Amino acid sequence: MTDKRQDKSLSHIQRKLIPSYIFLIIVSIISVFPLYWMATAATNTTVEVARGKIWFGTNLMENYKNLIAQQNLWQSMWNSFFYAIVQTVLCLLICSLAGYGFELYHDKHKDRLFGVLLLAMMVPQVATLIPLFTMISKLKLLNTVWAFIIPSISTPFMIMMFRQNSRNFPVALLEAARIDGETEFNIFFKMYMPIMKSTYAAAAVITFMNAWNSYMWPRTVMKGNAVQTMPMLIANLSNGYAVDYGMLMLGVLFCSLPTIIIFFVLQKQFAEGITGAVK
Repeated sequence: MTDKRQDKSLSHIQRKLIPSYIFLIIVSIISVFPLYWMATAATNTTVEVARGKIWFGTNLMENYKNLIAQQNLWQSMWNSFFYAIVQTVLCLLICSLAGYGFELYHDKHKDRLFGVLLLAMMVPQVATLIPLFTMISKLKLLNTVWAFIIPSISTPFMIMMFRQNSRNFPVALLEAARIDGETEFNIFFKMYMPIMKSTYAAAAVITFMNAWNSYMWPRTVMKGNAVQTMPMLIANLSNGYAVDYGMLMLGVLFCSLPTIIIFFVLQKQFAEGITGAVK
């Protein structure tokens, strides 16, 4: 009798979950469909894309030949990777040092300074575009990697993220290391960074994606095909009187794949870092 009652209760619970499963399936299909359409459009001609064809075609190689004939695809891919990786490494180092200092050092003025940083998050990027361009121009850094990364080498959001997650760092371990005579740099690089690796992974995903997808600032300070990034290449493909949508979607596919791969590789660490997990 007990087993029958348990089976009935389980079946009742399963029936109640059916609407939730249906809803999740529908939402998943809606979320994935744009990616599927992008992949199929990259294999079709402009006419087929305009007609709404949603299955794979046979024009992939032709679109690829047209793409590399019109744009320096692989140079743009290399530029985007190089700029994004340099920015990510420097941003993680500087922002983690700042977050470490804000949380684990005691000073009565640090909260005021942190409040100023949080206020900086409310300033829109457009408002700082002209002053930043003037500074970069006077420093003669236009069309260089430094022009790309300097404005984002340290961001209030990343500093806040590291500071919040640093609250889970074991302070007793820090004090014990200081008593043993360890320097602050050794504590940071040998203890703090390994323990906070989930936070670093989450911050790396966010920073890399922001750098990879950045368009407005690179378009302002970088000119010419030799230094253009993938978002700039996509913008060039969409200009003109007649747009080749098959070729455009292939360019978008090339631009999207790196961020998709990085997110899926680091999604577990990303979730742990966002929730403040410490190992």
